[in-house]
Amino acid sequence: MEFAYIPSPSRGVVDLGPIPLRGYAFCIIIGVFVAVWLGNKRWIARGGRPGTVADISVWAVPFGLVGGRLYHVITDYQLYFSDGRDWVDAFKIWEGGLGIWGAIAFGAVGAWIGCRRRGIPLPAWADALAPGIAVAQAIGRWGNWFNQELYGRETDLPWALKITSAEDGRVPGTYHPTFLYESLWCVGVAVLVIWADRRFRLGHGRAFALYVASYCVGRFWIEYMRVDDAHEFLGLRLNNWTALAVFVLAVVYLVVSARTRPGREEVVEPLTGSGASDGDGVKDKEGEPSDPADTESDSVAADAKSKGTAESAAEKS
Repeated sequence: MEFAYIPSPSRGVVDLGPIPLRGYAFCIIIGVFVAVWLGNKRWIARGGRPGTVADISVWAVPFGLVGGRLYHVITDYQLYFSDGRDWVDAFKIWEGGLGIWGAIAFGAVGAWIGCRRRGIPLPAWADALAPGIAVAQAIGRWGNWFNQELYGRETDLPWALKITSAEDGRVPGTYHPTFLYESLWCVGVAVLVIWADRRFRLGHGRAFALYVASYCVGRFWIEYMRVDDAHEFLGLRLNNWTALAVFVLAVVYLVVSARTRPGREEVVEPLTGSGASDGDGVKDKEGEPSDPADTESDSVAADAKSKGTAESAAEKS
């Protein structure tokens, strides 16, 4: 007898007149805005300028969406290119299907382009964004709830997810809500990264590496619970192997970076222009802004000295 369960929405789309509002896309959009907002606050706290995070995100987000979709389509190609399937569905990103591994990899390429154009170190920007990305993933996972997808094994636990759809091979019943497990795990990852960054003053990409490593730990066991079709190798799903490999790379980066580049960046965003100053003053030889009044006084003194020298020469002649 079922005493309690998490209900699934009867529909994943709400029609607002002629405009369909899809729950999956809505969750992704909200996640992006939250990530940029939190990243901006952390960037400013590190000494960066307001708006820089959003400017670079204009490059990172589109690259991330393309990369996430490519990873999903390549690793689940049978959903789009096998008999009876329509390859055009591969472009319907709003119906679900984003691989976080591809999203982070391609998003990093876009962020690198944006950072290079602004003269900003990518690792520092990634450190500022790391907790926000985890929170964005936590929000985005609820898109799977709207689509009734990516759930775990059958269970009668009070927090089981009730699946009602019978489309695409689904069997109605109650299952482990792996979307909820991963959402909660990502919130924990964000809290961990913020705490560790304050406690140990992580820099040079180590906050981002900590986010990656800790996310992979959770993704490994959550992925192991899922029952949807996936490619396997040596008894493990492809995403399990990916999580394991990425975890090792992130830990290696943490160790090597801490030894070779200890501490944190002192400057994360340079002044605009070469030798420019934010005030009305100019740079002295050491690169420090000088007072315009002092500059004017020095000029008057120099003129007086020049005039005096000229008068003295005239008297002698």
